[in-house]
Amino acid sequence: MGAPAAGPGVKLALDHHYSDQIALQLRRRHCDVVAAIERGWEAEDDEPLLALCAAEGRALLTNNVADFTVIVRRCALEGRSHTGLIFTSDASLPRGRNTIGTYVSALQGLMRANPGENAFADRVHWL
Repeated sequence: MGAPAAGPGVKLALDHHYSDQIALQLRRRHCDVVAAIERGWEAEDDEPLLALCAAEGRALLTNNVADFTVIVRRCALEGRSHTGLIFTSDASLPRGRNTIGTYVSALQGLMRANPGENAFADRVHWL
């Protein structure tokens, strides 16, 4: 028998530059997380990817700060909402096999600290 569902709360999607192992380990900890690669979203351009996340009520973890900052500013100017962005930097939190556990711990803590379904709506957060 599988683990019980986590219930309503913040949902997260990982952009294609993150290991799907992060999503897998977070799901084992009852977090609602998907990886872009699991959904076939890895080839999506940035705005359509953000729209896919919005359709599922998911904040997006990405290190594509330059492009998504422009999109978020445009959303604000046009009065459009988004489901949230969580940015990382390779300088402060490198991506790689040896940092998967670090990401899992940091994201689980962030999700627990922001349990509301729309906790990241119209927010940009740095991890």
